[in-house]
Amino acid sequence: MSEDQGSYLVGVDLIRGNSSSPAFSLIIPAYNEQNGIIPVLDELQATLRAAACEYEIIVVNDGSSDDTGKLLRPYKGIRLLEHRRNCGYGASLKTGIRNAQYPWIVITDADGTYPNDRIPHLIALTAQADMVVGARIGANVQYSNLRKIPKWFLVRFAQWLTRSPIPDLNSGLRVFRKSIVERFLTILPDNFSFTTSITVAMLMSNYAVHYEPIDYHARVGKSKIKPIRDTLRFVQLILRTGVYFAPLRVFMPLAGLFFTGFLITLFQDLFVREDLTERTLILLIAATQIGMFALLADMIDKRTGRL
Repeated sequence: MSEDQGSYLVGVDLIRGNSSSPAFSLIIPAYNEQNGIIPVLDELQATLRAAACEYEIIVVNDGSSDDTGKLLRPYKGIRLLEHRRNCGYGASLKTGIRNAQYPWIVITDADGTYPNDRIPHLIALTAQADMVVGARIGANVQYSNLRKIPKWFLVRFAQWLTRSPIPDLNSGLRVFRKSIVERFLTILPDNFSFTTSITVAMLMSNYAVHYEPIDYHARVGKSKIKPIRDTLRFVQLILRTGVYFAPLRVFMPLAGLFFTGFLITLFQDLFVREDLTERTLILLIAATQIGMFALLADMIDKRTGRL
């Protein structure tokens, strides 16, 4: 963690249990969560101790301006990290991941929306997957209708890009291998798009991702998601991740579109105008350049092995 972001304030012994499930570090980003963070932590500790898990809880106070930090500093049973300023949801997760001591990472929110009692079950499922996502498709899901519309289009776009079904693109309750996600940290964003990007990155790198249905509850306090701004960011980041991992998948359809336009205008030039126009030449050049760029990007991608 950088000097600018924060420092350790509380250190505790790791909780060691007798469970056969793998040990994990549970990371909770917290920004102005004074109304919900303590009940969430109380429930988590009771659940994980009852399941005899071996774990640590890392809470990252992301420059909160309310009493979140004041409530967390004396709280027992957690490791508290603090950013000096608000750095973002993704930045908080990165801080927690870099400081985690166990090979598996669990992330959840501080607002009480996710069924944290399902964490031991999600951990058990890691025996057959590199990432287990709590997909918000259970029987009791309270989700804003306003957010469902852009999410529907985003999910379809991500599924086309990854060629994989994605029941939940950006769930904030998930488990993943620390060693794998550390490879992607430099390309993952510092904002709420972190979970969207890690989903696309894992799928496009052919890692095993399992989706487990969960419920989703109404949050405590006001949501920090801004639908229009964050939807635009999600599109940008999915596209950027797609370019990074599969340039042919992104650029070849665009090259094909220009080439189709070239064929249409060429037909018109030959049989209607009886003259070769500049528009036809421009479309041909654009299609050729985009196609060559896609092939070059794919070649560089294959030669470097990316990460």
